[in-house]
Order: sequence, then structure tokens, then C-alpha cells
Amino acid sequence: MAQRIMQTTPKQDGYFMPAEYSKQEKVWMIWPERPDNWRNGAKPAQVAFANVAKAISQFTPVTMLVSKAQYPHCRMMLKADIRVVEMSNNDAWMRDCGPTFVKNQTGEIRACDWTFNAWGGLFDGLYFPWDQDDLIAQKVCELETIDSYRTEDFVLEGGSFHVDGEGTVLTTEMCLLSEGRNPKLNKKEIEAKLCEYLNCQKVLWLAEGIDPEETNGHIDDVACFVRPGEVACIYTEDQESPFYEVAQSSYKALCQMVDAKGRRLKVQKLCCPQETITIQKSFAIDSVEGTQPREEGDVCIASYMNFLITNDGVVVPQYGDENDALALEQIKGFFPEKTVIGVDTVEIVYGGGNIHCITQQQPSKE
Repeated sequence: MAQRIMQTTPKQDGYFMPAEYSKQEKVWMIWPERPDNWRNGAKPAQVAFANVAKAISQFTPVTMLVSKAQYPHCRMMLKADIRVVEMSNNDAWMRDCGPTFVKNQTGEIRACDWTFNAWGGLFDGLYFPWDQDDLIAQKVCELETIDSYRTEDFVLEGGSFHVDGEGTVLTTEMCLLSEGRNPKLNKKEIEAKLCEYLNCQKVLWLAEGIDPEETNGHIDDVACFVRPGEVACIYTEDQESPFYEVAQSSYKALCQMVDAKGRRLKVQKLCCPQETITIQKSFAIDSVEGTQPREEGDVCIASYMNFLITNDGVVVPQYGDENDALALEQIKGFFPEKTVIGVDTVEIVYGGGNIHCITQQQPSKE
């Protein structure tokens, strides 16, 4: 049967977004290549993406989407058990431009196809055009024969929210209320959209994220659900850290929050890197009209929170920082039943994101 674009909503049809710690069928990624975002022609970033895909594939099948030009190189760079599919794209942020999968109680899978405008469109977006990225979700749904819900009137990215699979959404005001996304909608109307398409009953708002210049403050660098009623949050007492104020305020706010089931959240602390990573003058990054330039001294958003939970594993960013081992130890404490693997993702951070940003999980039908 052909893939359909539904005229209803997931909530109307009994579909909901499962938590990331639910069983997954596969994980989707996009191969990086654009030289105006990734340094040195994206070659160092491609090594990092390949290493992330390899780590994930120990637990969950991976599909890598790649442009026609990069297909032969990508196929050679990846293990044979990683599926490679040719698909046009503008950049490599699968979490944000790809589909958000939802399922019903019998295990049927559909997907939300959010309007994507490169984190702010012509107001403060990061690149233009973004037309091929906005088609990624529909193409994936066609490929998988999964019915989808297209939100022509609502801009959203997958990295801007987390769900617990039990009725609660976690997000930030900095991102969802930003002027470049849905300026005609107020906070209450945005909440209604989230609840209708993710099939949730309660939205928990943090004020800010730690990357105002990149994604306008995505939640996936700051906090996430690790199980029902429990969240992890970045935390540091180092006042010199660029993330100190947001980490402190977010932790305090989460400690006072109650989820959709009426549970006061249990909040776990996750350390921040000791050192600040910045863009260096020596980086060979092309300057192109329509792309926000990466300039010497720009602070990179290096957060250990940007990990991916996938079946029996958790794949975690590493930066060559003295807190790398502590982060792995803390995350192992959040997920004692899973294998925790660290991957060097400094090159991905240079491009503006991390492991969670470049992946999108597809839930299992079970």
C-alpha cells in the first residue's frame, strides 16, 4: 500500500511519540559534506560520523543518507552492515530535518513531518536554501512506506523537545518562542500543537538552552528523560564555564517540575567539559553567501548531554577533556542496564551539533 499524508493528527488517530529509551528498529543519519559548515571539506567530520554510526550499529541497525556525489566515498567509509541510501540534502542534521516517529498501541508506525526552515528561516536561520532538508522526512516515509502528518503551518525540529512516552514534553522557551519559527503562535498555541502531534498532556518549559546562536536553545544539549519520572540535566559549579548560568537555572527549575503523571521529577546531574572548545583561525571553512559564517573564537556547544539512547547502548560525546571519563561514569549510572560507549565528536561540535543532533531513532513495532 502506498504511503499516505494524513489530514488528521496523531492524537486524533491514537498515535504517540515513544521515549528514546523505548525499543528501536533503526537509527537514521545523513552524511556531512558541505565545506561552508564542516572544516577541511568535511573530511574530519566524515570520520567522526562514521565512528558514531559504527558505535550505534553495535546495538541498532543504521541507515546513512548521502548525496549522489558522496555515495561511493561514504559506502567505502562505512561498515558493510550499515545501509547507505542516496538522498539529496542540504546538511547533516537528521534529528532536526528528519521525521519524528510515532506509534499506536498495536505497534503501527507513522511520522510527523515538521516544516523545517534551518533554525529560523530568513530571520536568523543558519543556511539558505534548506529546501532539500525539508523534504528528508517525506522521502524517508516514502522509503519506509510510513504514513505521515505534515505540519505546513508549524515549524519544529526534533532536537527542540524530548518526551517521556507517558504524556510529558520537555522543551525551551528560547527555542520554541523564537521569532524565526512560529511568530504568529503564542506559547499556549504552541503547547497545543505539541500535545496534538506528540500526543502528550503536559509541556514542561525551561527558559533557555546553551546555544542561542545555533539552534536558539535546543533542549537536547541541556536535559533529557532517562526513564519515566526522571531526567538528567547538565550541571557545573564552575562560574567560568560558558554554560554555568543555564546549567544552574535549568537544574533548579527541573527540581520543581511535575510530569503529566503527577510525579515530581527526579533530577540527575551530568557534568560539563572542563575546557571550552572554540573555532580556530586555522580551520578551512568556506565562506558562502546564505550561510552563517563560523568565525575564530566562536564557542562550540560541547555538551555530554547530546548522547543517543539506543536499545542496549548509549553513545556519548567525548572531547579529549579531563571530564570525559566522569561523564561516561555518570551516564552509566543513569543507565546501569546498558552499555555506554564514548566517541570522539570534536569535529561534529565544530559543525554546530553532536551525536543526538545527527541521529533520529525509529521505534520498534513491538
